[in-house]
Amino acid sequence: MGKAVWFPNKELTEQSRLGRLMAKVGITDVDEFYRRSVSDVGWFWGTVEQDLGLVWDRPYQKVLDTSRGIPWARWFVDGSFNVSVNALDRWVNDPSSRQRLALIWEGDDGTVQKWTYRELWTEVNRIARGLQELGVAKGDRVAIYLPMVAENVIAMLAVARIGAVFTPCFSGYGAEAVAVRLRDSEAKVLITADGFLRRGKTVAMKEEADKAVDQSPSVQRVVVVRRLGREIPTTSRDLNWTELRSNDRQPLTAAPTDAADPFMIIYTSGTTGRPKGTVHVHAGFPIKAASDAAYGMDLDDGDVLFWMTDMGWMMGPWMVFGTLLTGTTMLLFEGTPDYPHPDRLWKLVETHGVTHLGLSPTVVRALMKHGPQWLEGRHLDDLRVFGSTGEPWNPEPWQWLFEKVGKKRVPIWNYSGGTEISGGILATNLMKPIAPCSFSGPMLGMDVDVVDERGESIRGEVGELVIRQPWVGMTQSFWQDSDRYERTYWKRFPDVWVHGDWVEVEKEGFWYITGRSDDTLKIAGKRLGPAEIESILVDHPAVLEAATIGVPDADKGEVAICFVVLKPDVDEAEELRGELLRWVGEKMGKALRPRVVHFVRELPKTRNGKILRRVLKAAYLNQDAGDLSSLENPDVLTEVRSSSVNR
Repeated sequence: MGKAVWFPNKELTEQSRLGRLMAKVGITDVDEFYRRSVSDVGWFWGTVEQDLGLVWDRPYQKVLDTSRGIPWARWFVDGSFNVSVNALDRWVNDPSSRQRLALIWEGDDGTVQKWTYRELWTEVNRIARGLQELGVAKGDRVAIYLPMVAENVIAMLAVARIGAVFTPCFSGYGAEAVAVRLRDSEAKVLITADGFLRRGKTVAMKEEADKAVDQSPSVQRVVVVRRLGREIPTTSRDLNWTELRSNDRQPLTAAPTDAADPFMIIYTSGTTGRPKGTVHVHAGFPIKAASDAAYGMDLDDGDVLFWMTDMGWMMGPWMVFGTLLTGTTMLLFEGTPDYPHPDRLWKLVETHGVTHLGLSPTVVRALMKHGPQWLEGRHLDDLRVFGSTGEPWNPEPWQWLFEKVGKKRVPIWNYSGGTEISGGILATNLMKPIAPCSFSGPMLGMDVDVVDERGESIRGEVGELVIRQPWVGMTQSFWQDSDRYERTYWKRFPDVWVHGDWVEVEKEGFWYITGRSDDTLKIAGKRLGPAEIESILVDHPAVLEAATIGVPDADKGEVAICFVVLKPDVDEAEELRGELLRWVGEKMGKALRPRVVHFVRELPKTRNGKILRRVLKAAYLNQDAGDLSSLENPDVLTEVRSSSVNR
């Protein structure tokens, strides 16, 4: 750890969007620029807004107002700003940009559609008019339960255009998970599809949508996108997407929305209780996403961004607004990265000229097992940056992506934040050397610290990640639950956001996330993140994936329990179990050796690859796991509970 393997060249540092912004404000050193960005956060976000060339219906009077306290900071005070105008109209109004490619879609079956900014703007206007005719007004909530299709993006922008609020729902949710979000947001309309394709098979959606609506009295109409044209049940409340498209082709003037008006409620799962509805505003989430994409990931003119995600996860809307507010191109993909062949992802990158590719360590591990031969013959020269978020790296997949795929040429932009953040807290800085699995440190405008149990700054040991000042994009409370918002983030230390990550800053200056606070183990008085043990396990030649939890122990307070997915050609021998225990003990120390290693077929994950350790722990201890709506593979919990019985 701590040894750099990728180094920026002078051309990159000078010609990058960050380099150009620094030159504009007369700062040549990136560390000095960071210090300036947090010594005066109002100055920084005002500078970003101006550099992005955003359009205001009414100019703001003040960048930042904290008169109600830091948890309730207001940005771009008294400004009128509609995100749909900034995503589309300002490009369409310019003859030099209206024919740029805005969106590429590829289906699981290989079908491809492309939309220019003008074409996307035209369709958004027609759907916005249709929603108005349906009775959707400013402030109404519209839930979007769609697969990764162009209509998903169109619906989001159309809802925002008329001043309503959309709630994106993960396409893999069952009826109950969708119903929870419909009821909590009191959605007036649900937009769904007849189904979609996944690994060549039909996945039904309309039937689940109907069950959800039956449990949600606020929903008046259901709009159905006919992705597959399959036979589906219909009711009097249903309306086809093609019927919603207004015949009036005249441009629809966007609603005059305040900078602080909500445009999106996106839910994030909690360990207990109902999911948290994070409220995001027109001049919040989109500006933070665009800033991170432009000055963090260096997304620039002519670039194509593809992030393996779903619109129900934060990175889906992040991709939409990160591209459209920077005038670049997004790629949406309905399918999976290894179907029908293990080179599907690399084929997508080659075919569509992807320059910025976002994927999780889990996806990389899954592709690694097929071998590097699937990269042969693929021309990936357009790739400039890899992006990664959602979970910590371990060295082997990081090195495989960097060396085998990127040929040591393409940097890995490690990125960590959250749904409540609208993007990143920590990231790799592409103007600095990069060490495997690391972060360079806090992102611009994010006043980040690592503290001990008393809230005092520490370095060289694991501590709690906190944010000391407000930032553009911070959630404006939870939907109809401001008390829970304050309890969750602001009660531990006065006016300090406690994010819930354990972080260590090494003496070389590289930052590492060791796990979530609620995942952290404390064995014989020593605190360590599960990623520390997991990285050692996956370094063993027999291990494909690993997850670690802590369980109570009378002698040590807590002990580690490990779950391991073996590589396909490895047998679950008892001797191997003992070997893995010794392997960790030799590297971590005998006191930190796990109590047991369990072999499992797979680990509980979300569709975007995040391992749900809290779910693993709850199943193992036979406790309530809280909200399971984001779990992609609930069947694995039976195997975990079986391990618990035999422990």
